[in-house]
Amino acid sequence: MAAEYTPLHTDIEQPPLPPPHPPPSISPMNLVTAKPKSPRVASLDVFRGLCVFLMMVVDYGGSIFPAIAHAPWNGLHLADFVMPFFLFIAGVSLAIAYKKVGDRVDATKKAISRAFKLFLLGVFLQGGYLHGAKSLTYGVDILEIRWMGILQRISIAYAVAALCEIWLPCRKWKRFSIVRSYIWQWCVVGILCAVYSGLLYGLYVPDWHISRSNSPFSTSNSTTLTEIKCGLRGDLSPACNSAAMIDRFVLGTSHLYAKPSYGNLKECNKTRFGIPESSPSWCHAPFDPEGILGSLTAAVTCIIGLQFGHILVQMQDHKERLHWWSVLSVYCSMLGLLLATIGVPLNKSLYTVSYTLVTTACAGFTFNAFYLLVDVWGYRRLMSILEWMGVHSLSIFILLTSNIAIVVLQGFYLGSPKNNVIHWIISCFIHQ
Repeated sequence: MAAEYTPLHTDIEQPPLPPPHPPPSISPMNLVTAKPKSPRVASLDVFRGLCVFLMMVVDYGGSIFPAIAHAPWNGLHLADFVMPFFLFIAGVSLAIAYKKVGDRVDATKKAISRAFKLFLLGVFLQGGYLHGAKSLTYGVDILEIRWMGILQRISIAYAVAALCEIWLPCRKWKRFSIVRSYIWQWCVVGILCAVYSGLLYGLYVPDWHISRSNSPFSTSNSTTLTEIKCGLRGDLSPACNSAAMIDRFVLGTSHLYAKPSYGNLKECNKTRFGIPESSPSWCHAPFDPEGILGSLTAAVTCIIGLQFGHILVQMQDHKERLHWWSVLSVYCSMLGLLLATIGVPLNKSLYTVSYTLVTTACAGFTFNAFYLLVDVWGYRRLMSILEWMGVHSLSIFILLTSNIAIVVLQGFYLGSPKNNVIHWIISCFIHQ
C-alpha cells in the first residue's frame, strides 16, 4: 500500500524522462507494461534532514547557547529559520504530490483528512500530555491543553496550500510563467497578507487582565487579576499586539503557550529561578508563537514553496530551475528587507510579512544550493546522513523533539525517579 503524504515525510519524485532507447536488459514486451521508477529528488530530503538537525540543535542547545535559540521578540536567530523551512518544503512537496489531480472532491477530502490527522498528532505531542525534560509527571488538564503548536501550524498551512493546488491549478499558456500560470494562487498570497496586516494593525486592543495564578513563574497561590494597559491599535509589543488578543479570545488564555520567548527580554529580568514578581505583568502572560493570526502568513510560506515545486515539475533543465528559483528568492528577499526597513519588524512570534518573505527567500537559496550540490553535481553520498534524517523526519520529530525519548530514558533510574540520566545531564550542563 502506498505511503500517504505528510508535510514532514513525503515520497518526492521528479517527473520521469523516458529513455531514448529501451535498456538492453528489458525486452520490448516488458516495456509495454513496466513503468520506469522515478528517482527521488534527493536534495529535498537533504533539506528536510537539515531542518530536523537544526531543530534538535536549537531545542537541546538553546538553553546552553541562547544566541541560537528563538529571538526574544524582534530579530532573527538560528531557531527562527526552522519553521519556515519546514513550511517551504511542505509546499514544494505538494506541487509534486498533486502534479496530476483526478477527482478534485476526493483529493480535497484526502487533503483535509491528512491535515486533520497531523493536527491531532500535534495536539497529542505538544498539547501538554507528555512531560518535559525537567518533570516526571504526565497527563494534561483538558481545560489547559495547548491547541496550537508546530505540527498544528504545518497542518493548517498544508491544507490551505493543498486546496490552492487542487482548485486553482495551472492556467495553460504557450510558455510556462511562474506568475501568470498560477496567478490565482498568487492572488491568495496577496489576500492572506492583506487580511493578516489588516487584523494585526487595524484591530483595537483594549486593556486586559492576567491572572497571576496562570503564570508558571509565580510563587504566589493567589488568583488576583493584574491589569495590562493597552487601549490602542497597531501595537506590535508583546503586551498589546492583536495576534495575542485573537488567541486569548478564540482559544482562551489557559490554552496558550505558558513560557513564551519574550520572557527573555531585558525588561522581564529573567533569572535562573524564573521571572521575578516585580517584572512587568505582561512578562508573566502566556502567548502562543504558533497562534491563529500567524497561521495566515505561515500558509503564504507554504504557497510560495508550492511555486518552487511548480518550477521543479514544469521545467526539465537544471539551469532553468536554478535560474528561476534564484529569481524568486531574490524578489522575496528584496521585498521582505524593504518592508523591514520601513517598519515591519522581522518577528517570528507574530510571523510578520517581512519575516515570511525573508525566511522564505533563505529557504529558496538553501534549496537551490542543495539541489546544485546533490542533484546536479552528485555529492549525494556526502549528504547521506541528512538525507536519511529527511526520509525519517516525522519519526525523529516524534522521538526526539517531542520528548518521547526523554520520557523513555527517564523511566530507567537508580533508587529514586530523579536519579536518571536526563536529570544528570541537565544538572551538569544546563544551569536554569
